[in-house]
Amino acid sequence: MRAVIVSHGQPGDPEPQEQAIRDLAAKVAAHDPGCQVLGATLAMPGALAAACDDHSLIYPMFMAEGWFTGTQLPRKLAEAGAPKARIMRPFGTDPGLPPLIIRLAHQAAAEQGWAARDTTLLLSAHGSGRSQASFNITSALADLIAPQFARVVTGFVEQEPFIADAARDLSRAVSLPFFALRAEHVTDDLPQALDQAGFTGPRLDPIGLAPDVPALIADALRQEISSLK
Repeated sequence: MRAVIVSHGQPGDPEPQEQAIRDLAAKVAAHDPGCQVLGATLAMPGALAAACDDHSLIYPMFMAEGWFTGTQLPRKLAEAGAPKARIMRPFGTDPGLPPLIIRLAHQAAAEQGWAARDTTLLLSAHGSGRSQASFNITSALADLIAPQFARVVTGFVEQEPFIADAARDLSRAVSLPFFALRAEHVTDDLPQALDQAGFTGPRLDPIGLAPDVPALIADALRQEISSLK
């Protein structure tokens, strides 16, 4: 059995994101999840077909369960000759993420000399004008971890409340992007929105780049393999 970590990729420039997901797969494999681990993006021509077959476990490196995981990914797998590949729940639903986000944000606040109870967490995500999946999972996460902060504010790239509006006039605030990888939204849209809002707090890397993430994914794969026995 093999596991394939799948992400969107970048259609206009597929190579960097393809390499990023392969690098992540190598880090996950180093935690010995009990199977071979490969990475592929939907944007790289032929990558999915080369990496997976009907016996593969597919780990979606996506933040929400929505159109991509429920419709687009199964369609792409069928086109790649692997219609029976087993799709797992996406990265954004991992139960290890809330405590990880809390710890990273608290650490960033402490480095500023702020107490957690006085710190606002700005949680930014993709959002969508067509689907509420990203909004719903981000809002649920915010509600879950809110007791660990002064408050948790959410902002989105593609729907209201937009990041620039959500980030405006925040004090003692830490920005944490609820994104899987460092792609266009994280490198371009997010910093532009924070600059527009005059946001001066710490700006953390997207949660998918946290050092703990490969171990979280390996554990999820291990549990999935165990459930199939």
